[in-house]
Amino acid sequence: MNILKKLLLIGLITCFVSCSKSSPNPVDETVIPEADKKANLLATGDSANDILSNENFDKMLIEIAYVTGFRPTASAMTQFTDYLKEHTFKTDIQIIYKELSSPVEDELTLQEIADLETKNRTAYNSDGTLAIYIYFADAPAEGDDLDGGLVTLGAVYRNTSMIIHEVTIKKLASKSSSISDSDVETTTLNHEFGHLFGLVNLGTDMVNDHESQSENSEGALVSDNHCNQNGCLMRSELVFGGSSGKSIRANSIAQYEAGIKAGCTLSGNSVLNLLQHSTSKSNAAVLGLDPECTLDIQANGGR
Repeated sequence: MNILKKLLLIGLITCFVSCSKSSPNPVDETVIPEADKKANLLATGDSANDILSNENFDKMLIEIAYVTGFRPTASAMTQFTDYLKEHTFKTDIQIIYKELSSPVEDELTLQEIADLETKNRTAYNSDGTLAIYIYFADAPAEGDDLDGGLVTLGAVYRNTSMIIHEVTIKKLASKSSSISDSDVETTTLNHEFGHLFGLVNLGTDMVNDHESQSENSEGALVSDNHCNQNGCLMRSELVFGGSSGKSIRANSIAQYEAGIKAGCTLSGNSVLNLLQHSTSKSNAAVLGLDPECTLDIQANGGR
C-alpha cells in the first residue's frame, strides 16, 4: 500500500512539473500593436462623414500640440468645442494638450509641419474614437508678409490634421484694440475645421450650388471649395490658399514629399477686417455657417 502511495505521489509531481513547463507566462508573450496611422493620413475632407456622424465613431479625441508659450486660449477652445457639438453628433469630445519645445525655425513649410506631426503626434483613430491633431506653432508660414497683410493664420493639410500659426495670430490681434487673440483663434479654428467637415464640396456634396470661384495660377477661374454666401464663415474672401494668394485647387500643385498639400489657408487681413466692427474685445462676433453650408453637412450626417 505504501508503494502504491509513493508511485501515485511521484506521478502527480511529474505531471505538475510537466504542465508548468508547457504553460509559459502569457504576459511575457503579449504584443502591444502600434497605432494604425493610415486612416489619419488621408486627404482633406475624406473623413467628413466620420467627423459629422456617429456611424463609425461616437467619440472625438483632439490632440493639441503647442510650442511652449503658444498654447491656445481657454476661451477659443471652449467656443471651438461648442462649434463642433453644434454641427456634429459628437457629444463626447476630449481635448489633450502636449507641450513641445520649439523647432527653432524662422518659418515653416508644409513639409516641415507634416514632419513635426510624424514626430510628435500620439493620438490616432481607435475603436470608436476619432482622433484629430492640431499644432500651434511659434513660427509663421513660409512666405508670410505681416507688413503687407499677406499672412497665413492656419491650414488643413490632411483629413485629421491642422496647423495654427499662433505666433502670427498674436501679432495680428495686437494690431487692433477691438479684437483679442481668442477672437482670431476661434475664427481660424472654426473655418479650418469647416473644411474637415467637407466644406465646400470637399468631401461633403453640396445640396445646392454655392461654391465660389477664384483665379488659379494661370489666371483661370476655378471652383475653390469655399462658400459664395454673404456672412458665411466659409466665405472665400477670408482665404488666400497659401502665401501666393491662390485657391485650394491652385494650391494642389504644391505637392510635398509625403504627398500632402494645403487644403486651405486663412488670410490675416481679411479676418482682421471682418472682426474690426466689434467695439470691444468682450463682444467680438463669432462667425457661423450659413444655411447652405449647414444644409450640406446635415445631408452628410451632421446636425
